[in-house]
Amino acid sequence: MRFSGRYIAILAGTLIWPALYLDAQPSVYKTERLSFSNPLFNDIAPVIVKDGILFCSDRRNSSAANITTFEDERLYNLYFAGRRDSVRWKQPVAVKTTASDMLFCGPVTVAADGKTIYFTSSVITGKAARKRNIKNRLGIYSGTLEGNILSNIKPFEYNSTDYSVAHPSLSRDGKYLFFASDMPGGQGGSDIYYCEFINGKWGQPKNMGARVNSSSKENYPFIHPSGRLYFSSDRPESAAGLGGMNIFYTSLVFGEWDDPVLMPEPINSASDDFSFVVTDDLKEGFFTRKTGRDDDIWRMSSAIIRKQDCPPSVPDVFCFEFFDENAVKFDTMPVPFRFKWNFGDGETGEGVTVQHCFKNPGTYVVRLDIVNLLTNEVEQNQKSYTLEIERNEQAYISGPDRCFEGEKVVFDADSTWLPGWSINQYYWNFDDESIAIGTKVEKIFSRPGNYNIQLIVSSAPDAGGRTKETCVSKNVAVIRKQ
Repeated sequence: MRFSGRYIAILAGTLIWPALYLDAQPSVYKTERLSFSNPLFNDIAPVIVKDGILFCSDRRNSSAANITTFEDERLYNLYFAGRRDSVRWKQPVAVKTTASDMLFCGPVTVAADGKTIYFTSSVITGKAARKRNIKNRLGIYSGTLEGNILSNIKPFEYNSTDYSVAHPSLSRDGKYLFFASDMPGGQGGSDIYYCEFINGKWGQPKNMGARVNSSSKENYPFIHPSGRLYFSSDRPESAAGLGGMNIFYTSLVFGEWDDPVLMPEPINSASDDFSFVVTDDLKEGFFTRKTGRDDDIWRMSSAIIRKQDCPPSVPDVFCFEFFDENAVKFDTMPVPFRFKWNFGDGETGEGVTVQHCFKNPGTYVVRLDIVNLLTNEVEQNQKSYTLEIERNEQAYISGPDRCFEGEKVVFDADSTWLPGWSINQYYWNFDDESIAIGTKVEKIFSRPGNYNIQLIVSSAPDAGGRTKETCVSKNVAVIRKQ
C-alpha cells in the first residue's frame, strides 16, 4: 500500500467580521529638513549617490539670476553633501566643471558606473546667457563626474532653442532616459517624456501619454529600479488641501502606465513638494519642499517593514491518495472482491484508489480490508499503515490568489502554527506602501498588478528580553475591471 500527499485548496477558518481591522494604516513616514539646508538660500533636486547626495543650490551668488526655468526658478550650481552617519551631514562641496560657463538648474542622474551623469543646464551659455531678459531654454547634458570634477560634457541630441528639455532620470540598466519638456504636442505646460537607447544612440522622445501627463505641469521624473516612476505635478484636481506642486507616482501594469497616485502626507504637504527620489528598498528618500520663500531639501524615512527573505507559506498536507500496488492480483482471482479503506478517523472509502482529507493533524492507522462480494465476508487487515500528520511550523496567509481592483478582500493568519510562541503582533505588508495590523485584515487594492503580500509575525519578549520573528508571503494578482 502506498499513499501520496496532495493538497486540496480550501479556505480555512470562519470570518469573524467584527474582529476585522478595516484597512488599518498606521503612520509609516517621517520627514525632516536636512541640517545643511536653511532659509538663507535655495536647495533643490536631491539625487542619491554613494556616500551622500548631489543637489542644486543658489548658495553662491550668480550673475545669471535673471535666467529662469519653465517653473520660474533660478539656475543653480551643483553640490555634493556627504554623510557623517545615518542622520548627520557634512558641509556641501561645490562640483567644479571644465566648462566654467555651465549653469546647473535641475537634478542630475547618475549611471550605474557611478561616473556618467546627465544634468540640466541652460542651452545658451557664456556671455550670451547673461544678457538681460534673454529667453533661454534648458537642455540636458552628459558628462563624467570624478571626485568633484565634472568633465567631458556633451549636449543631448534633442536639446532645442525653441523649447526646454530638462530634469533627466536614467533607468538602472541605462536603456531609458526620462525627462520633462515643454516641446510642442504635449498635454500641458510641461510633460514627461522618455527616450530608449538603441544601437548606440537615443531614440526619438516619446510622450508618456494622457494617463500620466495632464493639462498642468509635470516635471522632475525619477525612475525607480522597481519600475515605478515618481514625478511632480501642479495638477489641482487630485491634491485638494495640499500645496500647488505635489509628488505622484505611476507604475507599469500589464504593459501600460497606470493612473498616477498622489503620495501621502507628510511627504506631500500644504507647501510645494517636488523632485522626489528614494532608495532601492524604499526606506529612505529625499525631496524638495518650498517653505515660505525658499526651497529646502527634506529627508523621508519609512517605518514600513519589508523583508528581503520571506518565503511563501507551505500548505499543510491533510489530503492524500491511497492505492494498493497488489490490486492486479485480486483482479485475476475468480471470486470478485471489493477494496475497503478504513482511515482511522471514523471515515471509510472504497476502491483500488481512494482520496481522503483528514480534518486535523494526528496519528492515524490506515487499514485496507478486502470484501468477498459473493459471501460478503471481510478479510481484515490485509494491509495497514501508520500515518503521522503534522502541521508545518510557520505563519500562514489565507486569502484569495486573485481579485479585482476596488474589490474588498480578506486575509487572515488563523492557520498560523507556531507552538511555543507568545505572539505579540501580526504585521501585514501589501506591497503597495500600505500595511495593517491584526490576525484578520480587509484590503482594497486600488490598482491592478501583481502584489507580493508579506505577513510578519513577532513574539512577545521572553524572560531574557529576546523576541522571535518569522515572515511568509503570498502572491496576489489584482485584475483590472473591464
